[in-house]
Amino acid sequence: MSVKLFSSLEIGSVSVPNRIAIAPMCQYSASDGTVNEWHLQHWMNMAMSGSGLVMIEATGVERIGRITHGCVGLYNDLNEREMKRVLDSAKAVALSGTKFGIQLGHAGRKASSMVPWLGGMACKKEDDAWQTVSSSAIPFTQGWPVPEVLDDKGIERIIQAFADAAVRAVRVGFEVLEIHMTHGYLVHQFLSPLSNTRTDHWGGTPEKRQRFGLEVARAVRAAVPKSIAVGGRIAGFDWVEGGITLDDAVDFTKKLKAAEMDYVCVSSGGIDPTAKIAVGPSYQVPFAREIKKQTGIVTRAVGMIVTPVQAEEILQAGDADQIALGRCILDNPRWGWHAADILGVDLPRPPQYDRARAKLWPGSKLAREIA
Repeated sequence: MSVKLFSSLEIGSVSVPNRIAIAPMCQYSASDGTVNEWHLQHWMNMAMSGSGLVMIEATGVERIGRITHGCVGLYNDLNEREMKRVLDSAKAVALSGTKFGIQLGHAGRKASSMVPWLGGMACKKEDDAWQTVSSSAIPFTQGWPVPEVLDDKGIERIIQAFADAAVRAVRVGFEVLEIHMTHGYLVHQFLSPLSNTRTDHWGGTPEKRQRFGLEVARAVRAAVPKSIAVGGRIAGFDWVEGGITLDDAVDFTKKLKAAEMDYVCVSSGGIDPTAKIAVGPSYQVPFAREIKKQTGIVTRAVGMIVTPVQAEEILQAGDADQIALGRCILDNPRWGWHAADILGVDLPRPPQYDRARAKLWPGSKLAREIA
């Protein structure tokens, strides 16, 4: 049986050399939306990880759409120029065939918050807080501010901001664009009945709640060439009674596919901090499995997928087409190299580091045992 984790995958017009993707993990380290030397080292490190696709962290399409003061944005020329500088450097050291993508998003009512290591709560006035926006005047949780309800003009502004950011992202050099539609951020706030209580053409029924996300998807797809892959990270489940169900997620995915989205990455949760999420190995894979089965779209699985054997089993079972890795890559940026060794694949590495291969370094086995 051939190793599927290291086989190529077609995502729309983009071919990735293997099925390992680095999830778009926030670094909370930008300078007023602009990437800096932290991102330079981080992206270059990820570029050599052995992953076929490196997804850059959630990137605000407008300044008030950032989660924190430290979040990346792509809404002005400085953002774009510095992002291109850093991405060009990452591409210069990337393993052969590695592709780069960016996740475009808007935090909505979860914006204007502190970075995680400072508590992650809503900013106060003295923290330079800003007015947040959402589908409805419902705060994220107790102690958070009431967001301003977006009117038609505000909604259209944000849809255009997604399209404008997509154009910038293509100029920067990204091959894959991902719309953030889960984890309780703005698109998710429109999708979920827990956060959208509108009765106009943007809410009131599942179809109307889906409208904003679909309009964003169509705008992004129309703004960029067909050579660019476009997809969405979606909520497979809200984990709260009355929230998004798997059936809702399947229905939304079918409509995303009709809107010419090339793939979905299936996550869950984030809309309500009281949700009881059954976290465990591969805990979100069942959502991906059902969405892939019912829609046929290229599907990425995520959620405590940690070992190479675990990832390979998910792919061999046909539960997903691609595997997204998050914290285990932060813990071990050479995960792809070690996965290749474990699964018996000869993965090319930078020649400068080639002597660390298991076949050339007797200490490799000892190092893995210690780890």
